[in-house]
Amino acid sequence: MKRVHFIFNTLCILTSVCFGTRVMHAQKSERPNVIIIVTDDQGYGDLGYTGNPHVKSPNIDAFAEESIRFNDFYVSPVCAPTRASLMTGRYSLRTGVRDTYNGGAIMASNEVTIAELLKQVDYKTGIFGKWHLGDNYPSRPMDQGFDESLIHLSGGMGQVGDFTTFFQGNRSYFDPVLWHNGKQEAYEGYCSDIFASEAIDFIEKNHQQPFFCYLAFNAPHTPLQVPDKYYQQYRDIDPSSGFEDDPRPFVEMSERDKEDARKVYAMVSNIDDNIGKLLRKLEELNIADNTLVIFMTDNGPQQIRYVAGMRGRKGSVYRGGVRVPFYLRYPDKWKGDKNIEATTAHIDVLPTISELCKVKIPEDRKIDGKSLIPLIEQKKVQSKDRSLFFYWTRRYPVLYQNMALQRGPYKLVGHTDYNAQIEDFELFNIKDDPYEQHNLIQDKKELAESLKTDLDGMFNELMASENILNQPKILIGSEHENPVFLNRNDAGGERGIWDQEEIYGKWDVSIAEGSYNIKFRFVKPVPKGGTMFLETKGRIDQLKNEIDNTEYIEMTNVQLPKMDCDLIPFYAVGNKKIFPFWVEIQKVDQDQ
Repeated sequence: MKRVHFIFNTLCILTSVCFGTRVMHAQKSERPNVIIIVTDDQGYGDLGYTGNPHVKSPNIDAFAEESIRFNDFYVSPVCAPTRASLMTGRYSLRTGVRDTYNGGAIMASNEVTIAELLKQVDYKTGIFGKWHLGDNYPSRPMDQGFDESLIHLSGGMGQVGDFTTFFQGNRSYFDPVLWHNGKQEAYEGYCSDIFASEAIDFIEKNHQQPFFCYLAFNAPHTPLQVPDKYYQQYRDIDPSSGFEDDPRPFVEMSERDKEDARKVYAMVSNIDDNIGKLLRKLEELNIADNTLVIFMTDNGPQQIRYVAGMRGRKGSVYRGGVRVPFYLRYPDKWKGDKNIEATTAHIDVLPTISELCKVKIPEDRKIDGKSLIPLIEQKKVQSKDRSLFFYWTRRYPVLYQNMALQRGPYKLVGHTDYNAQIEDFELFNIKDDPYEQHNLIQDKKELAESLKTDLDGMFNELMASENILNQPKILIGSEHENPVFLNRNDAGGERGIWDQEEIYGKWDVSIAEGSYNIKFRFVKPVPKGGTMFLETKGRIDQLKNEIDNTEYIEMTNVQLPKMDCDLIPFYAVGNKKIFPFWVEIQKVDQDQ
C-alpha cells in the first residue's frame, strides 16, 4: 500500500513538474507568439472605445483598455496597399501593389513577408480571412510563408474576383466555398465565425511552439451581410443621434447611410464576439502573457457614419481615410493601459516584430518602417522630421491627385493637376487642427514648398521601384498551381474593369511551354455562332462555338510556347466582343 502511494505521489510530482515546465515555457519563451487581427473597412469611429455611443464592442474595448494604444497610427486609404505595407514594412508601391483590382493587387514574390520572416526561426504560420495580395502562384499566402491558409479570393467575398461566392448574391457571406491551402472547400456558417473558429483551431494545434496567426476579417466590408441576431441589436437605433452638442464636424447621414451603419455595427459586434472567443482561448491555453496581440483596421469607413469628427473616409488621404485604431498587448514584456501619441504607421509592424522576435530584418531592400519598441520603452523620442506618404487613385498614382505628405504636425494635401502651383494645395497643422478644416497654404508657402519637395522625391522614388516597372506576373503551367484560375480582380485592360461583358480585358502572365485545356466562363450565357479568340503575344487561337446559351466555352490541347505575354481572351459574336468572367487553364502534359 505504501508503494502504491509512493508511486502515485511520485507520478503527481513528475506530472506537476512537467506541466509546470510546459506552462513556464509557454509563458517565458524566448520568442512570443504573434497574432495580428485586422478588420476590413472598420473606421476609427466604429468602436465604443473611440467614442461611438451606438456600436457594442465590449471585447475590443476591454482589450484596448489593457493595451498599448498608438493614437496617431496611419494606414493606406484602401485595403490592398495597407496589407502589402503591413506584411512587408514597405510602401505598397515598392511591392508592386498599386490598386485593389485592375491587376494592381498582386504583390511581387520577391517581397519578404512577416510570415517568411518568422519561418526563419521556426514559427508555425497561418492566415485566416482576407489576403488580397495575389490569388495565383507565386503570390498566394502559401507561396509567401504561410503553412496554413484559409482565404477568400480578391478584395472581398461576393466580389467579381471571388468567383466561388459571387453568384451567391445576398448570401455570399454564408456557407461559402473558400480556398484552403489552394483548394476549394465548402464551409458552413457565417464568414467571420468561420475565419475566427479556424484561427482558434490553428492556435490550439500549434500553441506548444511559437506561432504567427494572421486573422484578417473581411467584415465589415460590403456586401453588408450579417446574421439576423446581430442586426436585431441595431434595428431600431438612429446612428446619427447623440452628437447634437458635439462641436466636432460631422457629415449629415441619409436614411441609407443610417441603415448601412446599423448593418456595419452589427458586423462589428459579431467580430467582437469572435475576438472575445480568441482571447479567452489564449487564457485557457496559458499563453496569453507570452502572446503579442495586435488589433487594427485597414482604412477608414466606406460609408458615411461616425468617424470621430475626422474629414474623409475610405479612399481619402484625409485623416478619416487613413487614421485607424492600433492596440498592442504583450503582458510578459510590457505593462498595458498606455497611450503613445507619436506618429506611427502600418509599415512599422514588420520592423517591430523583427526586433521583438529576434529575427533579422531583410537587409537587401529598403524597409520604410521603424520599430515601435523604442517608443514603447521610452528609450527614444520619435524624430520630428518623420514623413509619411499617402496616395490613392485607380490603376496607378496620379500626380498630386488625392496625394499627401505628412511631416511632423504638418500635412500637405494635393487634389490638383500635375503642374499646379503651391497655392492649389492644402496645408494643415493636424496637431492644432486634427479635423483638417483650416488651410494654411497662404500663410506658410515656404513650408509647403519644402513638403512638396519631399512629396516629389518620395513619389519619384516609389514610381521607379522595380516591382512597379516590372509588374508581378501570374505563372501558368507551374507544378505549384495547376489548374490556374484567372479572375476579374487581377484582370487589366480597360480602367475600372469589373463585371462588364463587353469590355477589353487581359491578364499579365508567364506561360510554360506545353499543352493546355482552357475553359472560359462568362457572366451570362453566350449565343452560338460566335468565335472564341485567345491572343498570346502575336499568337491567336480561335474556336467556333456551336452551343447555344452556354456559360462555358472550352479549348482543348492548345499548344503554347514558353512566353511572357498579355493573355487576351474574347468571344466575338455579331458586333460584340465579350470578355470572360474567369478563365481556367490546366496544363495537361505536366509531369505527375
